[in-house]
Amino acid sequence: MPKLTWDKILSPNRSRPNAGARPGDVRSEFARDYHRIISSASFRRLQDKTQVFPLDRGDFVRTRLTHSLEVSSFAGSIGDTALARLMGSRPEITPQIRQDCAEILRCAGLIHDIGNPPFGHFGEFTIREWFSEKLPELEFCGQKVTGLLTEQQCADLTNFEGNAQALRVLTKLHYFIDEHGMNLTHALLNTIIKYPVPSTGIDRRSGDIRTKKMGYFASEQRLYENIIASTGAADCRYPLTWLLEAADDIAYKTADIEDAQRKGLISYNALLAELTSQKFAEQCRTEAERETLAAAAEKLRHYLAKALDNGMPSPEENAVQNCMVRIQSLLINAAADAFVEHYDEIMNGELRTELLGLSPARVLADALGDIALRYAFRSKEILRIELAVSQMMNFLLERLTGAALRFETPQEKITDSKLISVISENYVKICRLGWHDENSELYSRLLLVTDYICGMTDGYARQLYLELNGR
Repeated sequence: MPKLTWDKILSPNRSRPNAGARPGDVRSEFARDYHRIISSASFRRLQDKTQVFPLDRGDFVRTRLTHSLEVSSFAGSIGDTALARLMGSRPEITPQIRQDCAEILRCAGLIHDIGNPPFGHFGEFTIREWFSEKLPELEFCGQKVTGLLTEQQCADLTNFEGNAQALRVLTKLHYFIDEHGMNLTHALLNTIIKYPVPSTGIDRRSGDIRTKKMGYFASEQRLYENIIASTGAADCRYPLTWLLEAADDIAYKTADIEDAQRKGLISYNALLAELTSQKFAEQCRTEAERETLAAAAEKLRHYLAKALDNGMPSPEENAVQNCMVRIQSLLINAAADAFVEHYDEIMNGELRTELLGLSPARVLADALGDIALRYAFRSKEILRIELAVSQMMNFLLERLTGAALRFETPQEKITDSKLISVISENYVKICRLGWHDENSELYSRLLLVTDYICGMTDGYARQLYLELNGR
């Protein structure tokens, strides 16, 4: 008997039970989730949060919104493909289960980055770095902050993760009706929890993908426990999370190459040289991995020849774009096949390695990530922008943390109350709801800072920085 069963996995339960469907509403619970997401302000803000190139005003560079739409599409496709292939040999997988899984995955793709701060992953890094350095220096009502917070609360801040913030945004900060946020189904919420451990359970050396990062803050511990009790995914990764992770990897690894090429950071010739290099060939352990890597390079050559024959105005750019689309298709099928092959391990909570890492596309996927890292993320353009972003983020963290620790205390300054007044009233309300004792009040005040910053778009963060500096 597998540890996880579909009757539990696809839990339609919500933190606040629905009053029931309106007459004539034939949508599933997961279709209702979809409409709640796309009509939310939190989702719309993703259009002004960049994926790789912070503060870029080009109309072709991907934002968090376009990335999320791509992940949604890929996740639904991988799920539909994998479940369709399993239906013949696994009688427990019905057409309804296949449909529900695809629906959940499309929703999960839309919200998987909804908790990320402005300025891409560098924003996350800056928050972690700032709290790691400053937390020992902070005081609350005359006492050292580190002496009042628990180990997990401190680790939440120094290991800050957009993944954990996404759960907080969806279940609390989107204060539409009450403190339950969007009130999404537990099946959907469990799908986006990529790392089913708290900040004190992180172990990057374990080789277990589950403990690579944290999946939830201490503030959402009870909620997390309710979710896994509902889905049955205790002490293991939720099955659909594997498919969402693969979709995210496929989307960013191919998109980063395409965006970098369009910005002139990597040429067609450089990309072809990388894909055919001895470096990546030596990483292949099987003939299937070598064939997959060679097929990607051959596709790149094929599309250049085709673009030249058709008289395309930018043949090399066209070749890279078309090649990435073909590679996406290849990786989608590879991820689906890996899910099918390792289905029993997944349902028993035993799998420890990402799906693409278990497929013939392993080296190709790793190569795309490595190429993007060297040509795009370490480019002088990105490094210059990140230096400016670091100054902005550190300034905002300093000012907001000081105000959050002092407002409505004897140490409050006039500027503190004014700064808190510009924060969303819903965020401040959620902060006050956590004031049960000195410990929880302090923790809630610090989370107010990360809540506000993560709710900012790139443009808003830059504008607030300029305004607070009198510019």
